Amino acid sequence: QVQLVESGGGLVQPGGSLNLSCAASGIIFSRYTMAWYRQAPGKQREPVTSITTGGSTNYADSVKGRFTISRDNAKNTVLLQMNSLKPEDTAVYYCNAKRFGLRDSWGQGTQVTVSS
Repeated sequence: QVQLVESGGGLVQPGGSLNLSCAASGIIFSRYTMAWYRQAPGKQREPVTSITTGGSTNYADSVKGRFTISRDNAKNTVLLQMNSLKPEDTAVYYCNAKRFGLRDSWGQGTQVTVSS
């Protein structure tokens, strides 16, 4: 059974930083593209960033230059480093695991609130 558990969310002031972590179990982690999505109140869930099995990354324009995704295959973990946070980054952040031909797996989400 696939399990993705996010941690690291919280309240931070504008301009601050926060690191999210997602621990995966029940999958051969190195064979999955990992991604982060977010959903703000009243809005649809949107992709934030992803990292492939080979380490290639992709970022939404809104977070380029501020967010960094990385993965540690030895620890079955994907990290999201968020810097220069803005109020519009406020959302529930979800970890996602993708593999061609299989249904996506999702974590339960972690709340990130950027407010003074």
